[in-house]
Amino acid sequence: MNKAEFISAVSEAAGSSKSDATAHVEAMIDVVTSALKSSNEVALVGFGTFKAKKREARTGRNPRTGESIKIAASVVPSFKAGKAFKDALN
Repeated sequence: MNKAEFISAVSEAAGSSKSDATAHVEAMIDVVTSALKSSNEVALVGFGTFKAKKREARTGRNPRTGESIKIAASVVPSFKAGKAFKDALN
């Protein structure tokens, strides 16, 4: 499912217009992104938790040449599914 299909599904499930659903989905993405940028986590009970994790700098290898390369430190998004969400899938 891509973003357009997701927005259509949200629109149908909520009984709202596609433009309203688009605004709500975009707002949710913006809120989660800005919270993670501020080093906060977003916990949606029953669904899961979004976090920003710090990845330390490390040494890697170029698979083509075998040469060692330095990989810079970075911050990556992380999602941990909640129990209710996991149970719904099984």
